[in-house]
Amino acid sequence: MRFTIEERHLTDLKGHTVPDSVRFLSLDARSVEEAVSAHIETSGGEIIGKVQTFPGFQGMATVRKSSGVYTLTIAPSSQQMRTL
Repeated sequence: MRFTIEERHLTDLKGHTVPDSVRFLSLDARSVEEAVSAHIETSGGEIIGKVQTFPGFQGMATVRKSSGVYTLTIAPSSQQMRTL
């Protein structure tokens, strides 16, 4: 299944908020947990707490990286890449 991950930068290393810092990624995985794990492997960091899952293959996670703390929102996206 293809997932879209919204990665929102919450705070920098000093604990200050980072305004308007959002990044979107797409990747293939079998579950929300696998999507988060794959993202962590490629971008580095560690999960803080647990990955929260919701009905419909959706989820949220908090991640700490060397550049700060991020929130991940995971949702299913189209199974097919389309050219416009």
